[in-house]
Amino acid sequence: MQKVAIFVDVQNIYYTTRQTFGCNFDYNAFWAKVTDGREVVQAVAYAIERGDEKQRQFQNILKAIGFDVKLKPFIQRSDGSAKGDWDVGITIDVMRAAPQVDVLVLASGDGDFDLLINRIRLDFDVEAEVYGVEKLTAISLIHAASRYVAIEDKLLLKK
Repeated sequence: MQKVAIFVDVQNIYYTTRQTFGCNFDYNAFWAKVTDGREVVQAVAYAIERGDEKQRQFQNILKAIGFDVKLKPFIQRSDGSAKGDWDVGITIDVMRAAPQVDVLVLASGDGDFDLLINRIRLDFDVEAEVYGVEKLTAISLIHAASRYVAIEDKLLLKK
């Protein structure tokens, strides 16, 4: 049985699926697909904490599915811009997990992760599966992956 580690960039997945399809990502369907016939070593969903009840309910759903939910505070700057990404945290966790698994799954379309995916494939000889919304996933990330899976119908919650 393959050992798998799963990492989800929640903000990226939320906004890209909403923008492209007008609906939400189906975390249950995703979990079923990426864990089928595999032993889960680690599963982390990275999110931004805004202190809202609906968001807490969503985080509890992720936990019930099997994810460890890591939260970072939402920062509103005085100029009106906002900050709240997990790129460095995801990178550190992926590098720590890579030597322990056969397959690493990353759900994100962020091209900043292409270097990370290339590095873990070279250094640890692991398969790297990337899930993202095709038209909003960086080509460099798609090419870095051992396997790219476009988020579409079966991974979406229909209204």
